[in-house]
Amino acid sequence: MTRRARLQRYAWLSIATAVATIALKMGAWLMTGSVGLLSDAAESVVNLVAAIVALIALGVAARPADDNHNFGHAKAEYFSAGVEGAMIFVAAVVIVYAAVERLLHPQPLESLGIGVAVSVVAAALNGAVAVVLIRAGRRYRSITLTADGRHLMTDLMTTIGVIAGIVLVALTGWERLDPIIAIAVAVNILFVGYRLIVESTSGLMDVALPDEDVARFFSVLDEFRSPEVAFHDVRTRTSGHLRFLQLHMLVPGEWSVQRGHDLVEEVEQRLHEEVEDLVVTVHLEPIEDPRSYESDRLP
Repeated sequence: MTRRARLQRYAWLSIATAVATIALKMGAWLMTGSVGLLSDAAESVVNLVAAIVALIALGVAARPADDNHNFGHAKAEYFSAGVEGAMIFVAAVVIVYAAVERLLHPQPLESLGIGVAVSVVAAALNGAVAVVLIRAGRRYRSITLTADGRHLMTDLMTTIGVIAGIVLVALTGWERLDPIIAIAVAVNILFVGYRLIVESTSGLMDVALPDEDVARFFSVLDEFRSPEVAFHDVRTRTSGHLRFLQLHMLVPGEWSVQRGHDLVEEVEQRLHEEVEDLVVTVHLEPIEDPRSYESDRLP
């Protein structure tokens, strides 16, 4: 099975989960009349839209490089995470509107036991799928699956909070507690949306790879350093699941092109063995020339 097919299989799982939880949570809301459960259902609608966008983005990201996209389409995954973050903001606005209306005009809740039971089933489903998606996202370095998994995990926490609120309403009879919890849910998911947008923006801005990845690169380069071989101007960036590394390798000017090329091939091979999904660009320069030590970084 190709990488694209594996990732899209997880996206379909997310879509199926969103449809199931929407049905469960809407049923719980209709039975109880709880605006907290309505807000929880609204977040699941966002999950569905995000999962559909994720499915499309994963398909685009898996496309090979072409004449118009020489470095591939991996950055498409960042648009998915960004859209999901924006949809979370929309859901938060809807939740706050419904909650304020109920806060001003409180209503008694009904069939709380059945409603809570249905919500627990939805929460368990979300939690299980969230773990699967987060693990898959880490395994395949997919920001789309990771973002989807984190959102489902947040949805789980939201449902737990809503259930706790409904139980407190039943115990205390304070009906305004239900919309207050709904507003708290909205604030919580706003933070999730903010984090998703920040992560997607960082990827689109060619943020450097994490320090642990860079340390692995330097550990490999250290294997080849000698009085005759040096490295400098090491730069990194990430694009979806791909890692990009660019560096200058300095060797004696008297070396033949073939000898320098052979060493470059050896260095690239070791880097690929150490780090997966890596694209390496090595610029070969004479070690005696002072110009070799100048950086190509833009001012």
